[in-house]
Order: sequence, then C-alpha cells, then structure tokens
Amino acid sequence: MVTPYSRERRAKPGRADLARRLLRARDGSAAIEFGMVALPFVLMIFAILELGMVFVIDSVLENATIETGRLVRTGQASAQGMTAAQFKTSLCGRMSIFSADCAARATVDVREIPQFNTVPPDPMAGGTFSSASLGYTNADPGDLVLVRVWYQQPLLTTFMAQGLSRLNDGSVRLTATTAFRNEPA
Repeated sequence: MVTPYSRERRAKPGRADLARRLLRARDGSAAIEFGMVALPFVLMIFAILELGMVFVIDSVLENATIETGRLVRTGQASAQGMTAAQFKTSLCGRMSIFSADCAARATVDVREIPQFNTVPPDPMAGGTFSSASLGYTNADPGDLVLVRVWYQQPLLTTFMAQGLSRLNDGSVRLTATTAFRNEPA
C-alpha cells in the first residue's frame, strides 16, 4: 500500500539514504579500479622495456669496443695511421642498429698504461662529463693499452635516469672498457 507520505519520502531521499545507495552500487567499479591500476602498470611496463633497451645497447657497445680495440691490439690501427675520429667511426660501424646517432653520442679514450692496475682519470668525476683528459694513441707492440668508450643514452622515464646516472644533469652514460697488451710486431 502506497501512502502519500511514502511517495514523498522516496522522492526526497535523505543524505543517509543517498550514502547507503552509493555504497551498495557496483556500477562502474571495474572501470574505476582499472583507472587506479592502469597508470602504474603502464609506467612499469614502459620502464621494463626501456631498461631492456639499455641492456641491449650496453651489450652492443661492449662488443663494438672489444672488436674495435682489436684493431689497436693487432697493430692494424698503427699500420693505417688511425686517428681518434677514425677509431670512433670504426666503433660506430660496429654498433649495428644503433650506429645512426653513435658519432654524436660516443666518446672514446685509447691510452697506453704502465700497468693493468693503473687508475686512469675519470671524466665523470665531480658530477659532470669532461672529455679534456681523454686522448688517443695506437701505442707500440707489447705496450699495455686501455680502451674506454662512453655512450650517452637518453631515457624517457625520468625516474630511471635518476637511478642510472652519476651526473648532476641526470644524463646516462653507458661505459665499455677493455684492456690488453698489444701483440708483438
């Protein structure tokens, strides 16, 4: 039985009734839950993909450094009168799909060292990258040679750059190093 009082009450629900109805309603809850989870999930997937790309570039850089350093080790660089620019060009040619920007991103240092335990100058000391102390030499047969390459890799996720950078500006530089004794003539 419907009374005029019950109709009036249904037509104007109180705040307590409205709150109860909203708490019982489940319409759209999946969309709201997805909205809360989607952004962190997409960021995590993107960070995993970007970190995977960093590992691939690091592996390619390491192999290119070893292969190009072999030119110095076998004396081919000395025979050709190779310069730092030519060494860098040869290195970038070995960077496969990453060779397009390699010349602008890579910095090389090839130096003769007196012993394997020698600590060369660190161009990233002080939070900035300075190539002033870097150089290039082909060295003589039997000399110890240290080949170092730095590759600047831009990252799209800023929190990844904060975790991977030693520099104040947040840029990431991957490093590949190889040391060897030049082969005798």
